[in-house]
Amino acid sequence: MSQAAHSTDNAVQDTPSELLDLQRVIDALPAEHRLAIQPAFQRVVESTNRRRKILQLVQESIGQLRLDMKYLVFDLEATRRERDTYQKQISEMLGDSSQGESQDEFRPEDDSE
Repeated sequence: MSQAAHSTDNAVQDTPSELLDLQRVIDALPAEHRLAIQPAFQRVVESTNRRRKILQLVQESIGQLRLDMKYLVFDLEATRRERDTYQKQISEMLGDSSQGESQDEFRPEDDSE
């Protein structure tokens, strides 16, 4: 199958059925009317296909963003667990008597929780 034929097949598959129906109606018109309408119709088809491709790209980007957010949340939770473990080790090293004062120094304010 040639590249042009393959491209045409993809364009037909990507074109909504309503536009294909309209194409059949336009093809049935007399030549003078068909020639007047066909360029505008082609622009509509191209615009529709372009919007569909853009929508697909946006959906893929949103999916990737969601995945990235899950990784970031996982990393943040792991970092907080590590921080808590280190704070516990520091407080054990400093002793329980000075825990109240020194813990505030090592634990930054966490507005997100």
